[in-house]
Parts: sequence; structure tokens; C-alpha cells
Amino acid sequence: MRNNDILRSIRYTFDFSDAKMTAIFGSVDPQVTRGQIIDWLKKEDEPTFQNCSDRHLAAFLNGLIIEKRGKQEGPPPEPEQRLTNNLILKKLKIALDLKGEDILAIMALARFHISEHEVSALFRRPDNKHYRLCKDQILRNFLKGVQRKYRPNALVAEA
Repeated sequence: MRNNDILRSIRYTFDFSDAKMTAIFGSVDPQVTRGQIIDWLKKEDEPTFQNCSDRHLAAFLNGLIIEKRGKQEGPPPEPEQRLTNNLILKKLKIALDLKGEDILAIMALARFHISEHEVSALFRRPDNKHYRLCKDQILRNFLKGVQRKYRPNALVAEA
């Protein structure tokens, strides 16, 4: 999935304003401007559309963790330079304080069925023999389920 699509989905799900998005980014990366965020949220065919880098999406997800779970002692976490779907899923799991059964329920809301073992494999270290790569379909359905859980009255486009 494109970072811009993930950013758009999270913004829509939680109905974040431009000011809220700027504040979430600002808790980790104060150099991100409102203008940059607006360009990242635009559709690909708009002239001022900009790709959201892995580092910027990581900063946003770290900021979302701080927003939802509270600031911890010490400096904010340093955003990763390279993101994978597994890491994005893990950061969303932390931000929303989800357990394995919560993820299963969210996936069921998206009408996507996955076993407990498959879910746990997504959160293992890449060098573990039971590690499973999180494909775009899993992340897309997770985001759809999150939208149905946290914004139940909104229409969700079918993937």
C-alpha cells in the first residue's frame, strides 16, 4: 500500500483536522508543515500531490502512539527510515492498544478471516521461522476494519 493511502485512511477514520494532523506530526517531527500534510493527503492525479516517505509515515505513526497512549519519559522515538507493512501494523496495534483477539475482531469487521496463528506470525521478528510477511491485502483489510470499528456510521469502500 502507498503511504499516502494509509495516512488518508487514518485521518478519515479518526476524523483528524489539519491542525490535529500537524500536532500529531509535531510531537515527533516538528519540521513537518501543514502544507506538506495537505499535499500528502491529495489524490495522485492532483498537480501538487507529493509522496509521503517512509520516514514521514513512521513519524506520524509514532506521533499517533503518543496521541493515543500518552507521552513516555525521554525523547520521542526516532522515525524509521524504512517501513514494512508488518511494522505499520505493529505501530497501529500499539497506538490502538490492541491484543490478538482485537485484531481478529477488526479483521472480521472487514469480512476478512485470518487465524490467531497467522496474526501472531505477523508480529514476530523477521528472522523467526514462523514470521509471516504482511501483504497489502491484510493491511488494507485491517484499515477497513479499523474504520468500521472507530467510525461505524461512515461508508467504507469495498476493496
